[in-house]
Amino acid sequence: MFKKILIANRGEIAVRVIRTCKSMNIQTVAVYSEADAQALHVKMADEAYLIGGPRVHESYLNIDKIIEVALKTKSEAIHPGYGLLSENAHFARKCEEAGITFIGPNPEVIEQMGSKIQSRIRMEKAGVPIVPGIKQPLKDVEEAVLVANEMGYPVMLKASAGGGGIGMQLIYSAEELRKSYAGNQTRANNFFGDGAMYLEKYIQNPRHIEIQILADKQGNTVYLWERECSIQRRHQKVLEEAPSAFLDEATREKMGEAAVRAAKSLGYSNAGTIEFLVDSEKNFYFLEMNTRLQVEHPVTEEITGIDLVEKQLRLAFGEPLGFTQSEIKRNGHAIEVRIYAEDPKTFFPSPGKITKFSIPNGQNIRHELAVEENSVVTPYYDPMIAKLIVTADTRDEAIDRLHSALNSYHVEGIKTNVVFLKELTLHPAFRSGETTTNFLQRYPLSFTTI
Repeated sequence: MFKKILIANRGEIAVRVIRTCKSMNIQTVAVYSEADAQALHVKMADEAYLIGGPRVHESYLNIDKIIEVALKTKSEAIHPGYGLLSENAHFARKCEEAGITFIGPNPEVIEQMGSKIQSRIRMEKAGVPIVPGIKQPLKDVEEAVLVANEMGYPVMLKASAGGGGIGMQLIYSAEELRKSYAGNQTRANNFFGDGAMYLEKYIQNPRHIEIQILADKQGNTVYLWERECSIQRRHQKVLEEAPSAFLDEATREKMGEAAVRAAKSLGYSNAGTIEFLVDSEKNFYFLEMNTRLQVEHPVTEEITGIDLVEKQLRLAFGEPLGFTQSEIKRNGHAIEVRIYAEDPKTFFPSPGKITKFSIPNGQNIRHELAVEENSVVTPYYDPMIAKLIVTADTRDEAIDRLHSALNSYHVEGIKTNVVFLKELTLHPAFRSGETTTNFLQRYPLSFTTI
């Protein structure tokens, strides 16, 4: 096993990786920006190195500096976390060239799945259902209008290199498409360096359900059941749970088998996630593949008992999976909510110093934290400060436990979305499992501005 790894990330995911490494007696190297000098992951790592200014391009996206620190500290591997460089094929290739193991799939797979258009083509060839749409970038807005008119509105305009809802918009008419096209293309260029756009048919009132897979370098691949991530705002996930309250066992098995088929068709190794849209008739369609760990991975860990970060490390080292599909059990129900430093009425970030941070403890309550009391939330990064995960025997019991835990969550000095999450857990539509992706549009909560 690796003796030392560098974590090319920050916040709660860096803390999460450090925790598992400590349990495996692996030394950790943290990197940090000037804004993160007092961050929790810096304090917890065995070594920590300043790599640049507060903005991500000055530090956490500085590939050469990160590789330099890894070589200087004799780190054998780099864990990229999620976001930042986690799905950057160039970074993965630079790690390989430096003789450092990248904890994730190979660069070629990352490239293939990084293009939403190319990934759709690959998945269709692998026999995985895809959302109806085009398989090549649009030339211009006039071609977009012609395609959309033929496809029928509504349609989804998407950036081929996109993620996190950036460069994506639901379109209801040719007029709206003409008004929106240039702006979405510009955002895609700014965020991803690629303005290629394409169109998909919009699936009405879908559910967003994803399948976690693990694959070793010996060719063995398994799925670890599903997570439902349907409750979203601005295409960003708000709450995730496992298992889905909507799926029956037959559909669950078909989706798992499709995810394994997709991974095998790529020669995939390490942890990954196949995301699907599922309609009201339980037809499912490939949405995208994330070639990394997901923010919501703890709910899968809670219902399977499998530490996904530990598995990532072992698989990257070349160890076999160590279990078969039939040996993966599913126990209880887990729900995760993301705690953001933001105004619950507007969802705008709320940076500042945390003067009080009191969180609930108890059986089946788990925290993934990026902060502590007196931590400063800066305006430079994603405002997520923590994740709260609860587990219970049933979904109803998990919701009750989540609401109780949120009532005991106290943060002062900044605004948070805790009050919004508390209201969500009480909503009868959520409790009855009506969790489609337009949940917050259909059932606007009093603290939301959608």
